[in-house]
Amino acid sequence: MNKVFLMGRLTSDPELRQTPNGVSSCRIRVAVNRNYADKNTGERQADFINCTAWRQTAEFINRYFRKGSMIMVEGTLRTGSYQDKTHPEITHYTTEVYVDNVEFTGSKSESGTNGGSYQSQGNSYQTPSAQQTAPQQPAQNNENMSYGNINDFEEILSDGDVPF
Repeated sequence: MNKVFLMGRLTSDPELRQTPNGVSSCRIRVAVNRNYADKNTGERQADFINCTAWRQTAEFINRYFRKGSMIMVEGTLRTGSYQDKTHPEITHYTTEVYVDNVEFTGSKSESGTNGGSYQSQGNSYQTPSAQQTAPQQPAQNNENMSYGNINDFEEILSDGDVPF
């Protein structure tokens, strides 16, 4: 089973890109503290882990996360390699996390949101604020029904081609 869970802070603002076919992607780097401190300095060390998100997950990260934001990433570990262009005899190896789901883990004031998460597999949005703003009494008809504040999200219908 290949499953990765990371919790840490973004080292820079996410940058949204698109493939020639219009598929959104976003690369982020998450700084994850280690469980122990350095014996000599007492400082905690961190690992800096590259992550790649695609489609709606990439757009969600780009919209709601900034440098320094706490984030929880769920995904799978991917490895790869490529030949150096200037020295063909040298092979470079890569390791990154392909993001399936992300969640806010910081405080409300830190993230600037009311909390929530995005799960790419089920295409479901979970926002506590939407549940809290729902009417307390049942509506008489569909015209009076309130579904909460979902204006912050948009559904993207195009899947496009996977670039790999």
